[in-house]
Amino acid sequence: MRRLRLPGSDNEHGDGAGISRRSLLGASASGAAALLLAGCGLGGDDEGSGSGNGGGNGNGGGSGGGSGDDESARPPAPPSGALGANFNEDPSDMTFAQLRGISAGWLRGFIPMREDGTSDPARQEAVATLLKAREEGYGTILSLKFPYQHKALPEAGSSAMDAELARVDKVLDAALGTMDILVIGNEPFLETRRADRGGPAINAFYEHLAEHVIAYRKKHFGARCRTRLYMGALNRLDDPARRTAPTRRWMEFVGKTREIEGVDIHPHVTSLDASQKYLDYVLPHLRDDQKFLATEFSLVLNWGRHMRDKIPAAFASKYDVAPGTRVWQLLKEAAENPFPQEKWDAFLAASPWFHRNRHYLRDQMRKFRDTGKLAVATYGVVQADAMVRDIGPDKTPWMLNSVYASRTVEEGEDGSPGLNKAWYEDFRALQRKRDRLPVRTGETAT
Repeated sequence: MRRLRLPGSDNEHGDGAGISRRSLLGASASGAAALLLAGCGLGGDDEGSGSGNGGGNGNGGGSGGGSGDDESARPPAPPSGALGANFNEDPSDMTFAQLRGISAGWLRGFIPMREDGTSDPARQEAVATLLKAREEGYGTILSLKFPYQHKALPEAGSSAMDAELARVDKVLDAALGTMDILVIGNEPFLETRRADRGGPAINAFYEHLAEHVIAYRKKHFGARCRTRLYMGALNRLDDPARRTAPTRRWMEFVGKTREIEGVDIHPHVTSLDASQKYLDYVLPHLRDDQKFLATEFSLVLNWGRHMRDKIPAAFASKYDVAPGTRVWQLLKEAAENPFPQEKWDAFLAASPWFHRNRHYLRDQMRKFRDTGKLAVATYGVVQADAMVRDIGPDKTPWMLNSVYASRTVEEGEDGSPGLNKAWYEDFRALQRKRDRLPVRTGETAT
């Protein structure tokens, strides 16, 4: 399969662009398929686990189901409780074989709206990948990122706002009517100057954007359109200091705007209790007909607390690691000289801060689904180059989140990428028949 490449990344999370050092293939039958869970009941209903999308291995066949029934006969339905894959801005290290390997039916990415963005958005790799995924039957989510960390947000009616809206229109030309979900904003309260996000400027800017997108969709698609609109995404809601007048106004705008179907959240947290605070904040503001997205979520803030921990002595002794080695030093070593799968598994199993949270993905999805208000959650697929550059004790360890440990674990003899088995197994187990390919979400009122 053609490798995808997107030059440059300003992703705050360090999982953006970078040149891949290895060819990343989907998990093969001899590697990944051996890990499949038998008869798992983690889907939250009576629909089964990860056998659905194109077989149970990363080299599986086409994008259709594997169930033998006529998947195209399923009636379209709005997204509800799905778990998909996320590549953020850069899909260059991800393959559709890998998506088949985890039975994913949904895919999410974002595109930065840069001033020099004169090229056709449909030809930019993040958008092109999602358009290809839609052709293959995947449910698709595109988030629009507006980088204003270092300059003021433009005001409605200004030439700067007119230029911004012109850039947005180019994306809308490519995305509306094709993507299943468009998210207006990526992480606005992190991607905006402190002076702007602390007052009404951030609300005025994003509300104007939303109203423009709504009007554009109505003009070009009439009464109904495939693409559903969400506002996103809110961060750090577990911190009371981040629950401000602008975040409250954000949710009030979502709740009162008929054409907006919900809000996106990014609970990168230290614990499940911390993620619950996100739900406690946003759910009361949603109308009965609205849902939420969680296009990014993880325990990365918990992992970060342990980067200076010493490697467990038993592991160090067995694998000839120098006594006193710290976690961040071992991760740096794995990034520079990838470990055998068995050594990586042993490291995570010996690390109590990770091992006791090995079913975080399962437990978090259960919390999301139990609300009855989740539309789609998406989780990171592969380790990107930026995750493994300049590793130190204070670098956020995003590499520990990815389903595929594609840069810290050696490829198998059959060319299959390394795995984070905890995430891999639970991701597959959480897939439901209703989410298998082809995903058909129907149309929504404009």
